[in-house]
Amino acid sequence: MEELARESISLLASASAKPPLDVGPRLGSVGAIFIMLKSALGAGLLNFPWAFERAGGIHSAITVELVSLVFLISGLIILGYSSSISGQCTYQAVVKKICGHVIGQLCEICFVFNLFMISVAFLVIVDDQLEKLSDSLHELVTNLPESEMPEHFYMDRRFALVLLCFFLILPLSISKEISIQKYISVLGTLAATYLTTAIIIKYHTMPSVLVHNSPLHTNGMNSWAAMFSVIPTICFGFQCHEASIAIYSSLENQRLSHWVFISVISMIFCFVIYSLTGVYGFLTFGKDARPDILMSYTSSDVLMLIARLLFSISIITIYPITLLLGRSVIQDLLLSWRQRRSGVVTVDFESRSRYMLTVLWITATLLIAVFVPDISKVISVIGGISAFFIFIFPGLCLMFAMQSEPVSCKTRVIFTVWGVVMLICGAFIFGQSTTIAVMQLLGKI
Repeated sequence: MEELARESISLLASASAKPPLDVGPRLGSVGAIFIMLKSALGAGLLNFPWAFERAGGIHSAITVELVSLVFLISGLIILGYSSSISGQCTYQAVVKKICGHVIGQLCEICFVFNLFMISVAFLVIVDDQLEKLSDSLHELVTNLPESEMPEHFYMDRRFALVLLCFFLILPLSISKEISIQKYISVLGTLAATYLTTAIIIKYHTMPSVLVHNSPLHTNGMNSWAAMFSVIPTICFGFQCHEASIAIYSSLENQRLSHWVFISVISMIFCFVIYSLTGVYGFLTFGKDARPDILMSYTSSDVLMLIARLLFSISIITIYPITLLLGRSVIQDLLLSWRQRRSGVVTVDFESRSRYMLTVLWITATLLIAVFVPDISKVISVIGGISAFFIFIFPGLCLMFAMQSEPVSCKTRVIFTVWGVVMLICGAFIFGQSTTIAVMQLLGKI
């Protein structure tokens, strides 16, 4: 997220002993890699063990990851290059400058919709964790098993989610700027690292009778369709491309070779963390792995209880940031419309529009989250939209840039062809994943 990246950059700059530069905070390699990791590591981690099972086993899933890394890294490099030649420091501005106003508007629409669906995914995860946390609390207080839990409406996790949204998330989201994220946004990285470590520990400490001796490769799912089905999960998990331009624009060393180094190292670190989680989660549960891996562990598991709390707190504090970014795009359109109509935008109109958009955003995401069967369905949609930011828009930027940049004919042809390849791959991933997600959702209704 661009705003999250900028806040992280500001924090790192303020902690530096160097005097501030007129051009703004400057980042070194370590700081840039840290922010890239913080932008990428998050809720998608919960879905990876299930995705490994869907892909047909460890070998198939790792292969898909490695092939995807080529495009993921390529997209980051293209975005850094596009930012350097356009002079813009946000994703939407770069796309609009290089590809034109129409494609820039499409980028803004995709940006808002992507943030909206990410907000839904956050609430689905919180909903899942509330179920397990309520079970844990019930067992701790009453010493009774989960099967004997009384069915009162106030003990329903959906009722708890509604209260959480309107009495905690709403107050955090209503203001113009959300400064609280400066202090707790690091929880996302902490929660991801802790979860990976906990899954590995549980695999090695669980009795062998409880561990599923899953093969490295399962023949039943050995098909191209099965392998392609996990690409949305990979796209959602590795997605940090929206923040990449803000990070590149704040680098101390903006040479393209340096940006390539940062992109490769960041994606390798993400690959290791996601792969370890996927491998050990799959080896532990096999075909019984849930779309949210935390739901596969018992409610009395202390290690995973801490992971649930970390993820829940992280999501509750990051949800307002996502809302702020999406709301700002919509509100800018409203304020522009008001400016054209009345010639002036009053403080009262700005406040009312902000309150209205915040309540509508939370209500809409809450309603969808309550009726979505599991997080895998949401991630399928988000992964499809992520294809725009990872494949389609970078491919378009490269194609348009090659038409105006002073490069050799051979270079222009090679890079234009690669841009077309990224565009085609992105269109295929978007079409395939979105179609499957819609069919699965309709099948559940």
